[in-house]
Amino acid sequence: MDQEFYETLGVGKSATANEIKKAYRKKAMQYHPDRNPGDTVAENNFKAAAEAYEVLSDSQKRQVYDQYGKAGLQGGAGQGGFEDMFSGFGDVFGDLFGFGGTRREQHGPVKGADLRYDLNITFMEAVHGTEQEVTLNKRDTCWTCEGSGVRPGYQPETCSTCRGTGQVTRSQGFFRVQTPCPECRGQGQIIKEPCGDCMGAGLVNKDKTVSLKIPAGVDTGARMRLRGEGEGGRKGGPTGDLYVIIHVQKHEFFQREGDYIYCEYPLSMAQATLGCTVDIPTINGETSFTFPKGTQPGQSFKIEGEGVPSLRNSSKGDMVIETKIIIPEKLTKRQQELLKEFAEIEAAKESDDGFFSRLFHGGKDD
Repeated sequence: MDQEFYETLGVGKSATANEIKKAYRKKAMQYHPDRNPGDTVAENNFKAAAEAYEVLSDSQKRQVYDQYGKAGLQGGAGQGGFEDMFSGFGDVFGDLFGFGGTRREQHGPVKGADLRYDLNITFMEAVHGTEQEVTLNKRDTCWTCEGSGVRPGYQPETCSTCRGTGQVTRSQGFFRVQTPCPECRGQGQIIKEPCGDCMGAGLVNKDKTVSLKIPAGVDTGARMRLRGEGEGGRKGGPTGDLYVIIHVQKHEFFQREGDYIYCEYPLSMAQATLGCTVDIPTINGETSFTFPKGTQPGQSFKIEGEGVPSLRNSSKGDMVIETKIIIPEKLTKRQQELLKEFAEIEAAKESDDGFFSRLFHGGKDD
């Protein structure tokens, strides 16, 4: 039995309609003349794939072909020529190459474009939330023509070039390519009496002030969507949306990871050794905190509930304090004397049961 069409598309005789469509799409994209200008071999392969798909995509033609081969198609398939053949391929390519089927007219409502606004806020504004007003310069629906672009009392006329389809067809050898109509720019209509305020665009530039309520706990990259605050619609279409992208400035003392606040707090040698009570800055103001005796460099302490409010629930994170011991670079004579005395006392303590003694004897009796 003749298998030429199946071999052309690279599928078996039992291939489903969806498999045939995918195989044809792959071949057509590979050999399309626009991708292979001047390549006659590619053009012939493209033509062969189109012929095979024209038959195998039609269940009745495929049945005749499976039973009788190409001879059974004489007088049926293939009589219309390749220009007619491509008129049925719109479901395969859509707008990919611009051919196949007649596109819908562009007369209906047009939704306004979505807009983006990048908002910079401080660290504390992100933590506690804030309300701000921003002024946007955007294109809004023209009140005079209500977005139609036509002068009140007049109507747009159907484009005589494309007859209202918004597309024109041009032949390239054995296939046809549809492109937007240059006369009406794909709209299918021509406005001969444009609105005097928007000059036929249906949109006018306008400054609008928008109130933004930033919730507590947002972070860089957070996105807010304000419905209906984007660009105005045309021809009765709805207004687009406004997307606000949050950018949080860094803080000189605090760092944030999720709902946790981190900071590094400096202590003197005396404070770390003897312990101390100090006022620690938090995102909610100062709070009293006691460092215990013998606090070590880099040691971490947690203050519960002093972190960032969660966006998901009413909980709050914690604050983590990491200590940094400050070593003085200059000492008075008296300070030097005291430190030397301190070092001598420490040396005496370590002489009998010092570090190396514990290391080598393991703290055990002989």
